[in-house]
Amino acid sequence: MNHRLLYALLAGVTPLLASACGGGSSSQSASSSSISSVSVSCTPSAVPAQTTSQCKATVQGTGNFSSAVTWSASAGAINTAGLFTAPATAGSVTVTATSTQDPTKSGAASITVQAAATITSVAVTCSPSTIGTNATSQCNATVQGTGNFSSAVTWSAPAGTISSTGLFTAPATAGSVTITATSTQDTTKSGTASVTVQLQTAPSKHVVMVMEENQSYSTVVGNTTDWPNLNSLIANGALPTNYYSNTHPSIGNYFMLTTGQILTNDDSSTTVWSVDNIARRMLAAGVSFKIYAEGITQGYVGGDTGLYLIRHNPFAMLSDVASNAQVANAVIWPFSQFATDLASDALPDFSFIVPDVDDDAHNGTPQQADTWLQTNVVAPLSNYSAFSSGGDGILIVDFDEALDTDTTNGGGHVSPVFWGPNVKAGYTQTSSTLYQHQSMLLTVMQALQLTNPPGAAASAPSMAEFFVQK
Repeated sequence: MNHRLLYALLAGVTPLLASACGGGSSSQSASSSSISSVSVSCTPSAVPAQTTSQCKATVQGTGNFSSAVTWSASAGAINTAGLFTAPATAGSVTVTATSTQDPTKSGAASITVQAAATITSVAVTCSPSTIGTNATSQCNATVQGTGNFSSAVTWSAPAGTISSTGLFTAPATAGSVTITATSTQDTTKSGTASVTVQLQTAPSKHVVMVMEENQSYSTVVGNTTDWPNLNSLIANGALPTNYYSNTHPSIGNYFMLTTGQILTNDDSSTTVWSVDNIARRMLAAGVSFKIYAEGITQGYVGGDTGLYLIRHNPFAMLSDVASNAQVANAVIWPFSQFATDLASDALPDFSFIVPDVDDDAHNGTPQQADTWLQTNVVAPLSNYSAFSSGGDGILIVDFDEALDTDTTNGGGHVSPVFWGPNVKAGYTQTSSTLYQHQSMLLTVMQALQLTNPPGAAASAPSMAEFFVQK
């Protein structure tokens, strides 16, 4: 068979085969896609005014659908990436995402727009509001505002230091310190509180007080002829230069030193007084004390005897001692017991020494009183551990009143002296503060760490300036 015949036969068969296999002009259709839902979520769902929230759209569908959406918001603004910026006013905003493939399909979410965060006030409190030098006070700030405001503050103080948590540490000097808390959100808003920093009286378990009689400041200070030993004590201790007794004659001054009241100016009075007093406070607090008096026996609460004058021993006229024989027997001693207690290291927390009238400059000479004081009190205490470096001893030599001719501030200008390891050595008063016996009562109670001093001592200025500040 030649090639032309074969070609013709094949050409005729091919259409038949195509027809038998279902061929012809029909074709297969492409698959279709559709959007079934659009959902929206925004984080956070609540925002302050003019802040942002990120919104996201989740598109569901069939086939090869498009996830693209267009964004809209009922207030504020939203960009093509779904970042919503809240309006300036508070309220609820609806954010909508609409499918670009099928605009009939959309989803929505609500965003709560909160009022703009603002700071309206900052208030500060510090507790305690009165502290000693180098002591601490905890300050707290209360921040008020609107919207989702921040309570954070920064602290500042012009003296001392204050931590980021508001713990204030006082400086070493007295005064009023203004503590400021400033809002970190709005630095134009701040609050203040004042902390009073006071000098502190050194605490002591060995306070010794000796009373001298009827000498003015001018007859003692600098008078090394009559008072050589006392002036030496002044040079090594601390001297109040603006100290005045309260009254004439003696007895009212002794009561001011123990009760904060004059009570009487009758030197012959032996009345027993039931008033608030330092003895009552010491007994209640368990603070040990003894009165060492020349010329009496243990527990003696009677009147004048020999060279002993009861008016120079106010404890014998306070009901807490005088009306309780057991207490009187425990706290009132002849002066000889002072040396015994020193030798056995058994001094009480508070010792009140009453020389007789020959040894306190009342009847005897100043030189006699000066020698007695040095020999029987100062020299022995100098060898006592509490009055050595590192000890807590405080010796106070005080005068009940000035000469009768000096009535300034009631009882005239006198010269008490402080001496001991925690007393400022060689210090002369630098303040202009007026001190009187009620201040001495307060200061003794502070040293003994007794609170709520009685009578005028409650409002008297402390004599803490004469002590080393730690």
